[in-house]
Amino acid sequence: MSDVRDPRVDHYIAGLPPWQQDLCERLREIVHAADPEMEETIKRTVQPYFVLQGNVCALLAAKDHVNLFVYDGGIVPDPDGLITSGHGNATGRCIAFREDDPVDEVALTGFLRRLIADNRAGGWRTIKKRG
Repeated sequence: MSDVRDPRVDHYIAGLPPWQQDLCERLREIVHAADPEMEETIKRTVQPYFVLQGNVCALLAAKDHVNLFVYDGGIVPDPDGLITSGHGNATGRCIAFREDDPVDEVALTGFLRRLIADNRAGGWRTIKKRG
């Protein structure tokens, strides 16, 4: 079991406005709850990434929202309409949250677990090649 918090992610979150801190911590908890082997790191100098046999997702706070980038090659189904942008992207999509937006924890956890299962099966690139 991992669930180890990276102090660099703590530092990233601490520098945000209070509502974004709360949201990022909530998203962080959901990501870790999706799989006990989830690991945190920092990539691209300051961006928090969550990895498990490949990239799962990343956080990026913007002026008026927080993005949760999901690295799935567009193959994880989204029946709950979580994805807000990047529908046609070849490598990842985005779930944007604005202040006071609801977070559907059940749907997000299911989405992340499917993505993690794909990573364990070789990753979305391998899955796409298999057809």
